[in-house]
Amino acid sequence: MAAYDLEEQEKIDDLKAWWNQYGNTISVGIILACVVIGGVQGWRWWAGRRAAEAAVLYQAVSDGARKSDPAKAKDAMTTLADKFGGTAYAPRGALLYAKLLFDAGDKNGAKAQLAWVIDHADEDELRAIARYRLAGVRLDEKQYDEALKTLDAKRPASFNGLYADLRGDALSAAGRAADARVAYQEALATLDPKSQYRSYVQVKLDAVGGAAPATPATTAATPSAPAQAASSAPAAPPATVAKP
Repeated sequence: MAAYDLEEQEKIDDLKAWWNQYGNTISVGIILACVVIGGVQGWRWWAGRRAAEAAVLYQAVSDGARKSDPAKAKDAMTTLADKFGGTAYAPRGALLYAKLLFDAGDKNGAKAQLAWVIDHADEDELRAIARYRLAGVRLDEKQYDEALKTLDAKRPASFNGLYADLRGDALSAAGRAADARVAYQEALATLDPKSQYRSYVQVKLDAVGGAAPATPATTAATPSAPAQAASSAPAAPPATVAKP
């Protein structure tokens, strides 16, 4: 029994020595793990609450746009941009608000909102839509060079056809028929051959004395989603230009 007690005591002494050597490190590790887990859970809660608040403001902007109420949309959009500018709701709200302002005749306000989206949106598609609409506003104001510069920006390939088409509109309005023909031909070559949108481009190409490419590209990205998004652009095309 004495030998057994001695063996147990040795084990206890070894455990005490091990704990004296590594106990602090283990305790710190456990505390850090708890802090990390708590931090992750807290961040998820904060992010969820932030997204919920941003969604409410976005809905208010949407309601204001639907009811043609710039004042209501302005209050919600101001808070959305100031407090929740990093969320996905803010640039989408700004796009809605920009169209509302344009329809109300406030082109400068619309351009400011679109510029905000270009500067703050994290998604390439949203920035591409904002540039397309901003170029449309500048075209409506007969700022042809500025519109063309706006369309020169890098964008997802799925927008190439739309951008080329609007470039053709700007060039045509500026009296540069030869350059407009090239732009419209590029648009036709890029757009999906089965897209009905191509017929609008073809009409404009015919109007400047051009002809469609002999063999439209069959592998070009279908612009249906960008076209749908851009069709509500705040910039109304010139009277001679069909809308997407």
